[in-house]
Amino acid sequence: MQRVNTQEILDSDACPPFEAETSLRDLSRINRWFGGVATTRKLIERVASATGQKQFSVLEVAAGFGEVPKTAGRQLARKGIVIDVTHLDRVRSHLLPGNHSVVADALALPFPNGAFDLVSCSLFAHHLEPAELGHFANEALRVSRYAVLINDLVRHPLHLALVYAGFPLMRSYVSRVDGLASVRRAYVPEEVRRILSSGVRPVDKIEISRHYLFRMGVIIWKTANCPKANGAQAA
Repeated sequence: MQRVNTQEILDSDACPPFEAETSLRDLSRINRWFGGVATTRKLIERVASATGQKQFSVLEVAAGFGEVPKTAGRQLARKGIVIDVTHLDRVRSHLLPGNHSVVADALALPFPNGAFDLVSCSLFAHHLEPAELGHFANEALRVSRYAVLINDLVRHPLHLALVYAGFPLMRSYVSRVDGLASVRRAYVPEEVRRILSSGVRPVDKIEISRHYLFRMGVIIWKTANCPKANGAQAA
């Protein structure tokens, strides 16, 4: 299945506000039910295990309503891991009031070097072309102290069929159209490893893992600050 890059409606400034809100709520449910939250939680648990740290400041890029870090944070708290999340999105209306939020461009993060322990994103990487993904990874590494976490889809024909099957769960036509586009423009782990290995400033380790229902998790380590990371096995 070849990658096909098609712009998603939610990315367009012409997307009606009501449809954007409904689609973001659809995404929140999909992330809770179908592996999105679990993938981010496992990535943070991996960093906690490797570093011995139990508290992390997190910049969540392309955060939307922030369901993934919020729900993952509740689950992590039960294991003694605390995250303090700052939400970033390019559109103010995509962000929920009350969240600690910033409106900015993910490819030009408005923070100093090492401003956050972790920089994380969910369902964002597939929106970027290879050169943009490498650029984002470099920006995220600059802003992070420990690692960059990428939670995204895996492109696969069966995954596309599952999106069609899930249409009744989606309340917005935007979610249905964008869901298909997302799978078609998603990467596979081998492509992500190649892009990051060639396009990212020197790092000691990139870990890629597969998760429930065609999710992939990526950890780009800044191992100078992660002395235990060298013992990990990359997927």
